[in-house]
Amino acid sequence: MKFADPKNDLAFKKIFGDENHKNILISFLNSILDFKELQTIVDISLANPYQVPKIPELKETILDIKATNKNGDDFIVEIQKKDLGDFTKRSLYYTSKAYIAQLPKGTNYTVLKKVYFIGILNFNIFDNKKFISRHLIINQETNKQDLDDFEFSFIELPKFTKELKDLSSVLDKWIYFIKNASNLTMIPSQYQNLKEFKEAFNIATQTTWNKKELEIYDYISLKEFDELNALKTAERKGIEKGIEKGIEKGIEKGIEQEKINIAKSLLDILDDETISLKTCLNIDIVKKLRGEKI
Repeated sequence: MKFADPKNDLAFKKIFGDENHKNILISFLNSILDFKELQTIVDISLANPYQVPKIPELKETILDIKATNKNGDDFIVEIQKKDLGDFTKRSLYYTSKAYIAQLPKGTNYTVLKKVYFIGILNFNIFDNKKFISRHLIINQETNKQDLDDFEFSFIELPKFTKELKDLSSVLDKWIYFIKNASNLTMIPSQYQNLKEFKEAFNIATQTTWNKKELEIYDYISLKEFDELNALKTAERKGIEKGIEKGIEKGIEKGIEQEKINIAKSLLDILDDETISLKTCLNIDIVKKLRGEKI
């Protein structure tokens, strides 16, 4: 049995953005946001339910997850495999855009509802040791969340190191699934009696996918691989260039030091102008050397 990699944009959207399997996304959101009792999400409507995109239009295709609960709160879920250096700004932009979109022209601001942004990253961007971090707007003096319409949760996958035997919560199981599903050959026993997870694994089973889905999945994977190779090549060339520049600077510094040593040895027998001419050192440097000797 072969499972798709949930970190692939298409696979992630297919698993968590299916209108017929909203319970998967509901379980995922409740676990990430730690919603319990009255806060628990019981139903959502997907703003952009899963559809198979066309390859030529892939750049314009929105492959993130957008949903709204019965209270009108918005949820944005975005997955990012490569560190392009702009993810925090991107999360602020998406959240602000979703917030503004709630307000039709001429409507009172009181209709605005909370927006939750969940970012799943295949790299680290924060100093925290835990794999999940929650970011709120806090009053510095009172430590209260007076401005509570924005909330950000970031999951840094490299910081999640638990093994199957260590999974103790629904959140653990979801993060393990996202990070490791493509390396599994069967549904682990830890997931067997959990409806949402069994559905998620079944959707991730590539033998049930149609030809177009497999084609686009492979296209995205290859595109990501090419982009990663391009970044590594640029990085390697940058390092090589840096080494070359370092060597050049080292040689230049060595030559300059040798000139200074020669100039010092001539201070007792030649005047400053002659030393400057013989060593090609600036006359001010020679004068400074003479001043140091005195």
